[in-house]
Amino acid sequence: MTSTYKGMNPMTEPTPDGPALPDSPAELIALGEAVAAKLNEVSFASLAGDDLLAAAEADERIRSRREAATTSLMIEINDQYAFHTRGFQNIQKYMTTGLRLGAPEANTRMKLMFATGEFLGIGGQRLPARLEATAHALREDGINRAHVRTIADVIDKIPAAIDADTVTAAEEHLAAAARDLTPAGVRSVGERLLGHLDPDGELTDDRDRKRTRGFTVAPQDARLMSKLRGSLTPAVRAKLDVVLTAWAAPGMNNPDDETPVFGAVDRDGLDPQVLAAAVERDTRSTAQRNHDALAAMLDFVLGHGGLGRPDRIPAELVVTVTDQELAAEAGVAHTATGARVPVKDLVEVAAHATPHLAVFKAHTSEILYLGRGKRLASKAQRLALFARDRGCSGPECDVPFSRTEAHHVTRWEDGGTTDIINLGAACGKHNRAEGKGPGKWETRLLTDGPDTGRVGWRPSGSTRPWQVNPLHHVGQEPEFLPHGPPRGRGSAVEALLATLLDAA
Repeated sequence: MTSTYKGMNPMTEPTPDGPALPDSPAELIALGEAVAAKLNEVSFASLAGDDLLAAAEADERIRSRREAATTSLMIEINDQYAFHTRGFQNIQKYMTTGLRLGAPEANTRMKLMFATGEFLGIGGQRLPARLEATAHALREDGINRAHVRTIADVIDKIPAAIDADTVTAAEEHLAAAARDLTPAGVRSVGERLLGHLDPDGELTDDRDRKRTRGFTVAPQDARLMSKLRGSLTPAVRAKLDVVLTAWAAPGMNNPDDETPVFGAVDRDGLDPQVLAAAVERDTRSTAQRNHDALAAMLDFVLGHGGLGRPDRIPAELVVTVTDQELAAEAGVAHTATGARVPVKDLVEVAAHATPHLAVFKAHTSEILYLGRGKRLASKAQRLALFARDRGCSGPECDVPFSRTEAHHVTRWEDGGTTDIINLGAACGKHNRAEGKGPGKWETRLLTDGPDTGRVGWRPSGSTRPWQVNPLHHVGQEPEFLPHGPPRGRGSAVEALLATLLDAA
């Protein structure tokens, strides 16, 4: 006997585990939406004791199985390039922006997909998941994504010299442990497992170190501070120790010292008595001295032209700020690399580099016309683009300006000129995504409305509204501009900024 849900195809036979269900994925998704909506309407007060706990445990199993189903759905979208119909270049961009997950959640789901997904092979067949036992547990046994992430992290730490059969056995052991333990418990099991596989660290070689090396600067927080996370190779660690020993020594490079001593502690010409006095005044912690040493080294590199060709914008300090913010010494200035600098600190930053400061009228996006008879944008045009766009103009793209290209709104080969009224900042992916056909975008410089002067994007051939990228312009509204402190002591750089402001 089969039953039919209204508007749906015939269902499979009922099973002891639950009611009959349709076989169509679309119908199952619709049914899941209806169930979720109904659950939000009912009260769980009708349940008590063990029934409440059983409901919570079943809900968690459902969540885990949905993770596995979502992975299969995303893989199918990827295999069919379905994201092209919405103008996205890859599945990660679709998840980040199309599904509005944001980069952290999209990255998490991508890692889950690569760990437990079954991808198509060259011959068209489905290949087993990279972590096959873990993928099975996610589908059947109620482990969650945190378990998967922990297992994947442990497997990635197994030395490359360990044979494949042993790695497979280790993964199966971890997946079995995940059925009964929390992710933290699985991590503890993994640490013991790693200790058993390579107790003395003798199997770890350069392949493992190179594979796990990295250095990441986290996004700035609400205080504009950034955290660092990294894993350094032994050679880089040794070099860093040498540098910090010299530059982070007590008394050196102290920004709070009225008569600071800059550079390395063993540099030629350093008066021992001057250093001794600086050490007496130094109350910083080791961590603070390391930070200040890094700041001093960056000043040294910037001041000595250590960033390559001087005509490239990423090699220089480029800052944009409104005349209103500069006058009040308030608000936040934006650099070409995507960093934010409090306007009150702009003078200090500019004093240690050759700055390009773009001061433009507040709350506007239109910039002066700059013409050029060549395909490549001039440096002046790049500076003007930064003042207007601040980063990639592609929809919800967070790539900073230093990693963008000058995009021709009307293509060069179609007669588009290299003039500022036909240029916009675009990262490499978005620049190449402009064109005709599936997965492509079309662009134009908007000429009316609140976004006049900005670059608009929409899927090629569509009639959807033009989209502008708001990510690089958050906080420009007048109500978000704070009051600044009184002016500090005068300097040549302050005089230069005042001159620019008076002329704006």
